[in-house]
Amino acid sequence: MLYRPFARFLVVALLVIGVLTLWEFLRPLPLFARFARGNQNLGGVVLKEVTALGKLELVRYTFKDIVEHSQPRTMLPNARAVLIVQGEATGCLDLTRLTAADIETGDTVVVHLPQPELCNWKINHDQSKVYDTEYGFLDESALVDGAYQKAEAQIRQAALNSGILAQTRQNADKILRPMLEKVAGKPVVLRYTNTLTR
Repeated sequence: MLYRPFARFLVVALLVIGVLTLWEFLRPLPLFARFARGNQNLGGVVLKEVTALGKLELVRYTFKDIVEHSQPRTMLPNARAVLIVQGEATGCLDLTRLTAADIETGDTVVVHLPQPELCNWKINHDQSKVYDTEYGFLDESALVDGAYQKAEAQIRQAALNSGILAQTRQNADKILRPMLEKVAGKPVVLRYTNTLTR
């Protein structure tokens, strides 16, 4: 007798899983495109904060990658999203940290610059797309958001691994030093402080 309610529950659970799986496979077909919701944009832009900038951007790396992200589940199959992403990372010097004490004058001008840092890294959503999702069901947006966060972290790590900070130093020597020499009328040497980079 106890097996009969359990058997009914098992049949219903398998039926629900089967219907959701079938919907996942049929949803991308053109026949079901009419069930997609239209976009609605509401709201206005409000200025929240004004920040003074002093970071000199010296190099930008552009990356393209295929990112696979999965969410493990206990009862259902693991949800999976595959993205084709394009992103960028920028190396810069924070000139707001320069003080008069960082500039030594004489026959040669010595400028003690802050260490190069990774100013920003981001995904270009206009040039990225969701290639495929599986078993996302009701939390597909959270699955895709998690995939984009993973992709953004990979862009940051790829930039650091590709030597963006060393390239920022080289570009500072090529771009900043000649400008300072022209202004000072003397040879300029760029040195870097021992502060940590981001």
